[in-house]
Amino acid sequence: MAVTIRDVARASGVHVSTVSRTFSAPHLVNAETRNRVLAVAEGLGYRPNRAARALTTGRTHNLGLIVADIANPFFPPLIKAAQAQARERDYHVFVADTDEDPVLEQELIEMLCKQVDGVLLCSPRLSNRVIERLRAQVPFVVVNRRVKGLATVLMDVGQGVRAAVGHLAGLGHRRVALLSGPAGSWTSEEMHAAATAAAAEFGVELMLQGPNEPNEQGGLAAASAVAGSGVSGVLCYNDLVALGLIEGLRERGLDVPGDVSVIGVDDSLPARLNRPKLTTITMPTAAAGRMAVDLLLAAVNAGDSETPALARLETNLVVRESTGAVDRVAGAAQPSLRG
Repeated sequence: MAVTIRDVARASGVHVSTVSRTFSAPHLVNAETRNRVLAVAEGLGYRPNRAARALTTGRTHNLGLIVADIANPFFPPLIKAAQAQARERDYHVFVADTDEDPVLEQELIEMLCKQVDGVLLCSPRLSNRVIERLRAQVPFVVVNRRVKGLATVLMDVGQGVRAAVGHLAGLGHRRVALLSGPAGSWTSEEMHAAATAAAAEFGVELMLQGPNEPNEQGGLAAASAVAGSGVSGVLCYNDLVALGLIEGLRERGLDVPGDVSVIGVDDSLPARLNRPKLTTITMPTAAAGRMAVDLLLAAVNAGDSETPALARLETNLVVRESTGAVDRVAGAAQPSLRG
């Protein structure tokens, strides 16, 4: 016979309503009582009926998590951390992939709003205007995008970009390219602004190339333009673009880092396994996933009564094998790139 809420109440020595609050609103229950009830429930094998609890509390205890491209290695650590954080708080996470398509993104949000208590938007491609309209349906938290009135988690990519440009300048590079990401990407815009400022600071000429697809194909497609540009260093939108660029440069007879130094963003697993190992900007994706869940649950509980929170997480540069000093043979200021 299935264990009921009355069985847990009887074994815990508390009223049924206390058991109910322990699972539906634990912050309203004394910590000692809450821990006793949870321990008894665990020992008896009791699992609350989520459908019944939703009818009582108006909460589904589900969250939506929408990402731009689940195949991109940037997102899995964030998804895994968000799911673990939500589980600790007795929530489940529905994950959806927009495939970089803003139309599909809007459809997924509208569908999930009926089934969840809140939605995490990670690197959304929708316009701020559309996001602001959709937020009336359910609380949102946005990762790597600033939207007025919404709680936000930002990974400070500008901090890492400044370090990357300074690194290249310190190696003697005087002409550097920035391979941007897709149009409408907040991260790409932040990188451009930070790279422009850093180039002026370090005396580097900056060339912008893009927009580009945020994957290996984007890097491959940009290789010809990079090879013919005379730049000796390249900062890429993400690790996938960087790895594609390295392959495209190799096909054109250019060595990395011998002829061109390449820097990525994310510090994904492929960056550490590729040869040469990729110099890259670390992005604290797991920390962002955990923080986003906490902010979303705070928004769910507070409604519109609190000022939206802003969390900014640090990034940093990890130097590996894909960057090197400019060869100043015969007094040349930079290597001659072969197209």
